[in-house]
Amino acid sequence: MRDHHRAESSRSGTSSEEANVSVYRVIDVVGTSTTSWEEAAADAIKTAGQSVRDLRVGEVIKQDIHIGDGGELIYRTKIQLSFKYEHES
Repeated sequence: MRDHHRAESSRSGTSSEEANVSVYRVIDVVGTSTTSWEEAAADAIKTAGQSVRDLRVGEVIKQDIHIGDGGELIYRTKIQLSFKYEHES
């Protein structure tokens, strides 16, 4: 019983484990394209990546098509992007 308790104590709250904890933020972005949903998604990620560093995961939430005034199809892809918060030194 004592050895088990020691093992539990050594696993919780150590500074090396705390250093491995990460926090992520999730934002919604919408990309558009006259070609495809894939191109709309890629454009959204590329554009977001210009101002947000360390993007980690993109999840497609919604896809739809907007019909323009001239009848052109505009593909729209809504994506949730996550990025890692940086620790201040």
